[in-house]
Amino acid sequence: MSIHPLLRLAATRPQLLVDHVEAYAALVNEEIGEAVSIWKRRALLGATALGLLFVGAVLGGMALMLWALTPAPTIRAAWALSIVPAVPFVISLLCLLACRGEAPRPFKDVKEQLAADFTMLREVSSSGHSPS
Repeated sequence: MSIHPLLRLAATRPQLLVDHVEAYAALVNEEIGEAVSIWKRRALLGATALGLLFVGAVLGGMALMLWALTPAPTIRAAWALSIVPAVPFVISLLCLLACRGEAPRPFKDVKEQLAADFTMLREVSSSGHSPS
């Protein structure tokens, strides 16, 4: 009766399995850190976009009131009434586009590593040799 190579490895060299589990923990920790960083950046960009939309709406409302209350011949810089509120709207749009750009893919590397480990274990099991 033959012992499975993984059990043989656990019995003869347990430190290898401990090191492997520690490597998995480090990989999971790294991937969670990356995902949290992306989510924080997206939240900050979204909040900035929302704030700039509000600022643009307020400035647009003020420009509309100034345009309505000022007689046409006395308006010296009518272009400013449309440019000033447009700037926050454009920056808000840029923030929204930057926010959509990257989506976190948590545990992608962990899944790839697990697949590689299972492939290696299947090969070892079928050949009957212990992993080195």
